[in-house]
Amino acid sequence: MDAEAQPTERDRSLPPAGPEDTSGTAGPEGRSRSALVPRPTHRLPGGRITLTLLLCLVFLLAVNTFAAQPFQIPSGSMEQGLRVGDRVLVNKLAYRFGAGPQRGDVVVFDGTGYFGAADYVKRVVGVGGDHVVCCDGEGRIRVNGRSVDESGFLHPGDSPSTVAFDVVVPDGRLFVLGDHRSRSSDSRDHLGSPGGGMVPVDSLIGRAEGIVWPLGHATRLHRPDAYARVPAPATNAAEGAHG
Repeated sequence: MDAEAQPTERDRSLPPAGPEDTSGTAGPEGRSRSALVPRPTHRLPGGRITLTLLLCLVFLLAVNTFAAQPFQIPSGSMEQGLRVGDRVLVNKLAYRFGAGPQRGDVVVFDGTGYFGAADYVKRVVGVGGDHVVCCDGEGRIRVNGRSVDESGFLHPGDSPSTVAFDVVVPDGRLFVLGDHRSRSSDSRDHLGSPGGGMVPVDSLIGRAEGIVWPLGHATRLHRPDAYARVPAPATNAAEGAHG
């Protein structure tokens, strides 16, 4: 049996159907008014999803701008803790509310005018007022007269420094070194440059909190205990820097 509906002959007893007036006014004027009546619109099914994604994107951009930002490690200067290609999450608010950088912090900073036009990641060894010397009788760096055991993060096989230095860090500046000393261009290499190799605190982008990628290498970065016993700088230590 054919399932297609067949046309049927209209009942001749019914009056012929005319145009239906939906405007309430007959004639061309009625049709024109009818055309001005807005038709109901239908919400796109993905509208709510699109709005949610947009809000998420705005939130992520705000976080990236003001709170936290991932940075990729470009070189081996911080091995073996930070490897080439690692991505670290940098806390951009770490030093914004009165708390200053501390010895042992891993920081990311803008080196423009001091190290070169690029962002760098290094470890803070000396803060404003600190007297930093290399090296003591055992080849260790001394800060404010205290020898620092860097074996917990120094790259295996590296010495604390093959470059001798004796500096006092000015207020508002930092003396920074890479953990892989033999492959790091840091404060030691810019002692004769403007600023004497000291990084302005104002140039800090933030503190590296942890490795977020690759997942197999993800870990939180902790401030080492090596600097815990370093005494505060002497009151007259900030007189200047020594060659």
